[in-house]
Amino acid sequence: MTQDYPHPITPPPELVARWKDYWFDAKIKHINLEDYILAQAAQWGADQELESSIELLKADGYKALARDLRAARRPKPLTVKEQAIAVLEDAGVNAAHYNILLRALEALND
Repeated sequence: MTQDYPHPITPPPELVARWKDYWFDAKIKHINLEDYILAQAAQWGADQELESSIELLKADGYKALARDLRAARRPKPLTVKEQAIAVLEDAGVNAAHYNILLRALEALND
């Protein structure tokens, strides 16, 4: 069985060029170019597969399941406010101080 290349999930050359430019423009290099491109391509491919799956679910009427799938597979990072509240919960401060600090944190904008 033969397969035509590029595979449908191969990143477009323009995107690979953008990744290269980003790597070359980076002030600090924590990874070599090939490993960086490989990691970016793997993430891009996973994102493409997830989006395809979500579109299929939506087309079949499973919008809630599609939303849950995206939330589970690509969770949004906590805001600084949410991080501070999590730290407060682990801090072990007495109840009065906890309540004062929690109210102050909750009053802040995200």
